[in-house]
Amino acid sequence: MNKDLGHLQRELNRVIEQAGQMIISAAGESKNIRKKGRIDLVTETDLAVENFLKEKLTALEPASRFLAEETASDAELLDMTWIIDPVDGTTNFAHSLPFVATSVALWLNGEVVMGTVNTPLLGELFTACKGGGAHCNGTPIQVSPIERMEDSLAATGFPYATELYLKKVLIQMEAMLKATQGIRRPGAAAIDMAYVACGRYEMFYEYDLKPWDTAAGCLLVAEAGGQISRMDGSPYSLGAKDILASNSRLHKQAVDLLQGALTNI
Repeated sequence: MNKDLGHLQRELNRVIEQAGQMIISAAGESKNIRKKGRIDLVTETDLAVENFLKEKLTALEPASRFLAEETASDAELLDMTWIIDPVDGTTNFAHSLPFVATSVALWLNGEVVMGTVNTPLLGELFTACKGGGAHCNGTPIQVSPIERMEDSLAATGFPYATELYLKKVLIQMEAMLKATQGIRRPGAAAIDMAYVACGRYEMFYEYDLKPWDTAAGCLLVAEAGGQISRMDGSPYSLGAKDILASNSRLHKQAVDLLQGALTNI
């Protein structure tokens, strides 16, 4: 299926910015919050934004399907699928922290060909088309040139299933803290990966992320010159149990550090 990805990207940007206005409007209001798990939240804004995106993207591409966070139980990646996280960082949003993103990627014939991460409360729109580079607010971006771990800044996140991953998370964090200038944890994987793409972080790693958490971010990092794999260096596919994104220059060192730390468990 041949698509004018440039035109579709512009239309997607328009739609996702409209969705961002919904988040901005809701940010100052009281939030109707319920729990999907012990610490996994969903708000009425998550649902409203997801429904809005589905409506508008269906109008753009009537034959497309969706893999979206709030309605993903029976969805799968088919020929043309929009992969949507309406509010990445819902816990941040519920607590009035601005690290909130809407992430939308387009899966077409077996690969992600378009990715957009909008951070409406921070005023940045990250975009990428396969083969077309990555941009922030229309300006080209690229990964950091840093080549030494001691000069790097890492980011990570904590999985909802903390009891399953706690030992690994803590021991790898100790190793990473000793090797780098520090670790950041904003609480929205889409933002973390966008920040790797634009050179603010040298690497990001996390366990138990879903396709809607990483699809757009993976394309952003790749198009900005970075590298994506699992933490052991093996190829990453959407829905894998762990991910490592880096500026590519430090990728092997990050793999060796993360894997080496696990020998102490």
